[in-house]
Amino acid sequence: MRYSAKPLIINLTEKAESRKLLEGKPQTFGMRSGKVYLSSGESCGQHSTKAHEEILIFLSGQGILLIDEQNTYPVGKGKAAYIPPHTLHDVRNTSDEPLVYVYCVTPISEESSK
Repeated sequence: MRYSAKPLIINLTEKAESRKLLEGKPQTFGMRSGKVYLSSGESCGQHSTKAHEEILIFLSGQGILLIDEQNTYPVGKGKAAYIPPHTLHDVRNTSDEPLVYVYCVTPISEESSK
């Protein structure tokens, strides 16, 4: 099977900004990705993964991952977090330094769960 997507190298700048890295089709087969920059006390905002799974890879700072409005997990530089489909979640910076992470989201399918 031949695929039309092409390899892509993306520079992660040191800028204090959040930005998209991969935007889904036609750039990828459904994967989306971005870099998130949270200042002290800031959060990304509660949202659901819906029919997607997600990984967060923390590059700097410290914070908490809030799952389903009741479970908290410490996160920060050197950690990665997996978030299953249909999970309500939020990330909050609890430190004085910026919390920076990369997320990667991909749709689930019956075929991928086999």
